[in-house]
Amino acid sequence: MCQACGFADIVHGSQMRRRAFIFGAATAGALTVVANAHAQGRKSRSKQTQKSNAPPKPENVMTPDDALARLMEGNKRYQKGLARRHDFIAEREALVGGQNPYAAILSCADSRIAPEYAFDSSRGDLFVVRVAGNFANPDNIASMEYAVEVLKTPLILVLCHEACGAVKSAISSIQDHTTLPGHLPSLVAALAPAVKAVAGRPGDQLENATMENARLGVETLRTATPLLSAAFNEKRFKIVSGIYRLGDGRVDLFA
Repeated sequence: MCQACGFADIVHGSQMRRRAFIFGAATAGALTVVANAHAQGRKSRSKQTQKSNAPPKPENVMTPDDALARLMEGNKRYQKGLARRHDFIAEREALVGGQNPYAAILSCADSRIAPEYAFDSSRGDLFVVRVAGNFANPDNIASMEYAVEVLKTPLILVLCHEACGAVKSAISSIQDHTTLPGHLPSLVAALAPAVKAVAGRPGDQLENATMENARLGVETLRTATPLLSAAFNEKRFKIVSGIYRLGDGRVDLFA
């Protein structure tokens, strides 16, 4: 007598055995499918983790010296009018999840100076901070700290330019003992150390003050505690100064 349904074993037993075998086989098959699915899930998650840990632009991971060489190569192309074609659609997709620029630039806000153009760069290549007179203050120091500490940017360039209106206005205000309107006196105050440092120095006063201001900016960023000074001493980034030439777009580096 079958204990499961009450039918005689002679009639029902063989059917039950066949059903038990089929059920067991089906169960084993289902478990195999589930196990395979879990394995595939682990592989997929592993790939996703690797992908999420990879920098958005692997080509931007480089040494400080290589970053500077790449920056200046881009400027040479810009001077010759041989800019590369940039696929902005593909770049947008690559940068949705983050950024890892290879250079950070403290530049003047002058409309004639566009670092992204001047160095023939793509989206996600340059971390640019702009202010009239390209001087270092607490706000843009914090921005550079973010670039170096968070984004791991290996190079900072303080970029001044010829015929800087902000520096020219500061020189006039200081020499003439005049106060500029609005918030402009704050620019004068920020640029005054450079203007005073070159007083009486031979050469063009405007260019002297412009380049001195960039030098002071480099020194301020290089020694900004605690983050940038530590990163610089550990050789995690390099910092340089340069001047943009309006006539041909050339960037000349200087100490």
